[in-house]
Amino acid sequence: MIDYRIYNPESDEKSKIDHVEEMIIDVVKNKKIPVKTVLMDSWYATQRLMALIDNLGKIYYCPLKSNRLVDDSGGVKKYQKLEELTWNKLELLSGKVIKIKGFPKDKKVKLFWATVSTNRTEYIATNDLGYQSTDDSVAPLRIGC
Repeated sequence: MIDYRIYNPESDEKSKIDHVEEMIIDVVKNKKIPVKTVLMDSWYATQRLMALIDNLGKIYYCPLKSNRLVDDSGGVKKYQKLEELTWNKLELLSGKVIKIKGFPKDKKVKLFWATVSTNRTEYIATNDLGYQSTDDSVAPLRIGC
């Protein structure tokens, strides 16, 4: 086992995000485990954790909630809910670069639309802007989270 935590804010006054941040730093800096990629659930897809992983030189993949505000227009249009984005055929295959509201001005992520089941799709974000994908290679990432 690498690490685990019992969430007990009454005792240690730490949030779940605090615990995850400590765990990531411990794995990379103290235990020096050769981690290349971090997979996380949408609850942990915060600017704070995504920036930490980025600053450590690691890749992350995480689903974003459909109501997250994003911009795919390069600042031409105002932010819109993720679920309101339009996708062309190429973007459905290879993803699209977006900015998430609340992130630094120049910070972009690549977003993929992944069909998880017949009636459910998810939006997977990564800081690996060069990543090319199809549904078949992105959907399993969510199942593994």
